[in-house]
Amino acid sequence: MARSAILSFDDPISYQRAIRGAAVEVFVTAKGSFRAELMHIQFDKLSMQYACENLPRVAHSMISPKRGGIVFLTDANQPAAQYCGMDASSEAIVTTSAGSSRHIRSWDACRWAGLALPVEDLSATGYALAGRELTGASLTRLVYPNPRTMARLLRLRAGAQRLAEVAPDALACPEVSNALESELVHAMVACLADETLPKPTSGWRHHTAVINRFEELLAANRDRPMHLAEICAAVGASERTLEVCCEERLGMGPMRYLWLRRMHLARRAFIEADPSNTTVTQVATGHGFWELGRFAVLYKRLFGESPSATLHRPAGDSRTNHDRPLGFPDSEFA
Repeated sequence: MARSAILSFDDPISYQRAIRGAAVEVFVTAKGSFRAELMHIQFDKLSMQYACENLPRVAHSMISPKRGGIVFLTDANQPAAQYCGMDASSEAIVTTSAGSSRHIRSWDACRWAGLALPVEDLSATGYALAGRELTGASLTRLVYPNPRTMARLLRLRAGAQRLAEVAPDALACPEVSNALESELVHAMVACLADETLPKPTSGWRHHTAVINRFEELLAANRDRPMHLAEICAAVGASERTLEVCCEERLGMGPMRYLWLRRMHLARRAFIEADPSNTTVTQVATGHGFWELGRFAVLYKRLFGESPSATLHRPAGDSRTNHDRPLGFPDSEFA
């Protein structure tokens, strides 16, 4: 039977931790109070997620080596999102190959969904239904399915969402969940079967290698600010090359991305700190912000509240709201 949960967030840190099947970092790029809802549905083998975010953001995602599938936008009226420098409209699906790394940029409020299967099941289903391997290399790729195939996928996904929202008991019925899972898997495979395999250029591969080294370096130094000169030396790329790669994949230059990263690291530090023995000055300067007045202004502009307000939030505030508990493991990324 299927299990479902609907979760609400007012902070990107708790939101990113709840996204399943990947290790995700989310950096909001516009001012305002962040809000997101995330729905999980776990069928027998198929995992489905649906998310609604109110602010634009850039995210880095490391897909689990155990699962593969697709991600797609669910609202035809929303702007295209950017995946690894490629613009993906609501008419496209994005492959999520096992073990792949990618950057995702949204430009406004965003609604997206994902379907994933264990690698061995996706491979077997691909051969059974499409006659070929569908997992592919560890690259992010865009697929533009036949509109009728895409429309069927969207209808099935929306139907699963409605059941989880208004009739979770029906979704938990084995006959219903098994039939819906089978239909969703068939629709996903049909979309993937429409793919024309790409031939990445040498320039695209080089930029992918540079941006992957960039993110690996940041991941290895997750809890400390980093600066441009040491990054260029460590990744073996000039400032100009790194600038081009970041603009292509992140929609912003490396300095802006590093600034956003430091702001979000500071916010996480405020949330996790004990306000009785931590000051705003300690956290700000510890993350490389020396102009405290300017830091406070930009922080409030980005997050919708002052640094002091974040630091002194009541214990338990800004945590995940579980409307219906899943009973899943804490993480699927292993």
